[in-house]
Amino acid sequence: MSQIFHLCLATDTLAADAQTLGVTIEDLQSIQVEVIVTLAQTNQIAQTAQITQSAQQPEWHLQLDYRVTMPLKSLAAQLDWSKWQPTQVGFKDYLWEQTCLECFLAGRLITDRLINDSASINDVNELGIDGVDANKTSAYIEINANPDGRYALYHFRSYRNPVTLPPMPLLQPDGQTQAFINWTASHYPGSNGIANNGTANTEQNSLSAQIEPAIDSLTPKTSTANPYVYQRSFTVPLSQLSNAKIDMDDTAIDYIHPCVILSFGTTFGTRLDTMALYFAPKHASPPDFHNLQYWSVFDKQTALAK
Repeated sequence: MSQIFHLCLATDTLAADAQTLGVTIEDLQSIQVEVIVTLAQTNQIAQTAQITQSAQQPEWHLQLDYRVTMPLKSLAAQLDWSKWQPTQVGFKDYLWEQTCLECFLAGRLITDRLINDSASINDVNELGIDGVDANKTSAYIEINANPDGRYALYHFRSYRNPVTLPPMPLLQPDGQTQAFINWTASHYPGSNGIANNGTANTEQNSLSAQIEPAIDSLTPKTSTANPYVYQRSFTVPLSQLSNAKIDMDDTAIDYIHPCVILSFGTTFGTRLDTMALYFAPKHASPPDFHNLQYWSVFDKQTALAK
């Protein structure tokens, strides 16, 4: 099973956006963005100086499958969806300025690691403090990914804190190695399943020869039912999120907020420009993905792979 999110479009500038793209408001509202969240284990090869024989050690990871369906050829033609490029795989800042697949994560173990002795989301809610205060005191992680393979993971001690741009990169519990994602084939029907490269080296984090064509074939995928479908998928090893051992009883994630920014190329006279549409399960007004009041409870039992 998986926890499925059907993202909705922010409506603050909907009429102006439709006019800019040369479509109707109904056309924009017909854009479908779905994110499937799956919690699963993979076998990692562990080797130490004391152990000469390799041992299989299962590791929990979070699988995020993004699917975007465009209802019109004209919208698909204007969509900025980069082709998969293995040479681009690696950490990169400012990905939110283009089409960006995002996810925000928060939980007690994340808070314990990022801000010691601070109130977690659960602590705040149990105390009856309102959502605004909870939003200000909870640590969280932001994941950004571009369809071409670039990605970034950031950490915040509280709401948009620190305020510097770009944000602080998320480091693994060793305090030195940058956190990473593993690009995979999608769990959606017709894909080749999951491929975990099992490396913590961001320079080596690339799709295998078997997986790469599967991802390219989805950009776009043409069919009678869904003429313009775009998909990407990646996993996040949960061992990167917490100093504590991750298990099914505590995955480090209590709240989750998958989001998507779709960037479109537009023309104003002879000048080329871009505009963005914002998708999330729920929206603040104006759109603010960082606002924890609009995040969803992570249902680990539903998300658990069967």
